[in-house]
Amino acid sequence: MSNQNNQQTDKSNGNGRDFVLGSLIGGLVGAVVALLFAPKSGKELRTNISEGSSDWRERAGEWKDVAYEKGGEWKDRAVESSSQFSRTVSEKSQELGSKVKDSTKSFQDKVNSARSNDDEEAEKAAQEVAEAIEEAAQELEKQQDSTTSSNV
Repeated sequence: MSNQNNQQTDKSNGNGRDFVLGSLIGGLVGAVVALLFAPKSGKELRTNISEGSSDWRERAGEWKDVAYEKGGEWKDRAVESSSQFSRTVSEKSQELGSKVKDSTKSFQDKVNSARSNDDEEAEKAAQEVAEAIEEAAQELEKQQDSTTSSNV
């Protein structure tokens, strides 16, 4: 318990020293600032204010000129970028359109080719069926002839 009391006493002594040290430093800084910004005579103060406002007016004019120049540059960049972007979009859309047309034509050619192949295959199949029917009819006639000749 006495150990705790000693620690609290050390802390309170340290806090008091910090306060005094801070007050001294703050007082010195305040004194320096007061000397630097001490009031001037009316005529001298008006002259300083007039010079200061002239300087600010000149700076504002320079900033305005710079802003106009930068604004013009940014506008030119924006116009160039947008025209380049529109050209690129136009070119890409034309390329895409031609690719779609080519793909469509290729697909139509394949469909037509498949249809013509299907038609040819269907004709071949029909011919084969017709030939098979003729052969069957001929065999049937042969069988009838042989049956008729055996019955006679």
